[in-house]
Amino acid sequence: MTSEDQNIDDIVSGCKAGNRQAQEKLYRNFYRAMMSICLRYTKNETDAMEALNTGFYKVFKYIQRYEPAKASMYTWIRTIVINSCLDHLKLKEKNEQHKALTGTTDLQTDPGIISKIKSEHLLHLVRKLPPATQAVFNLFIMEGYSHKEIAKLLKISDGTSKWHLSEARKNLQKMINEEDTN
Repeated sequence: MTSEDQNIDDIVSGCKAGNRQAQEKLYRNFYRAMMSICLRYTKNETDAMEALNTGFYKVFKYIQRYEPAKASMYTWIRTIVINSCLDHLKLKEKNEQHKALTGTTDLQTDPGIISKIKSEHLLHLVRKLPPATQAVFNLFIMEGYSHKEIAKLLKISDGTSKWHLSEARKNLQKMINEEDTN
């Protein structure tokens, strides 16, 4: 066991005992990685912070359920934060009306264009996608989930998951092509 593993074990023990300093240390240790995940799923930093804080609230609330033999602390927290982001998206989607995109066509993008796009700009484009489409794109492309796993997480069919991924790709291609011609 490394000293870093021992440190995390001590922090987790403190969190299980309700120690606020241990909770703050855990939050600080995983803030950057989890915020990065939240930013991929939300439309802005405010929503990302809301999803992140809700996720960490659940981490602290259910820390007694954490079992190191089943998953690393990072993996356990990541799962909770992703689910928090998905819950946040579902809530946003219920509160907002989204118009269906019409007239999308199969667009092809020169692979050279993709390589020119900075990751921050790509994140900006992904944030323009409708919430459900954005969630499927992130889960499939960024997190490596299968359509079957996504369908179970989002309570949709495999086919709907595939449709959202296809729509995400089409819309991103369209946005990239429009920027390239401007």
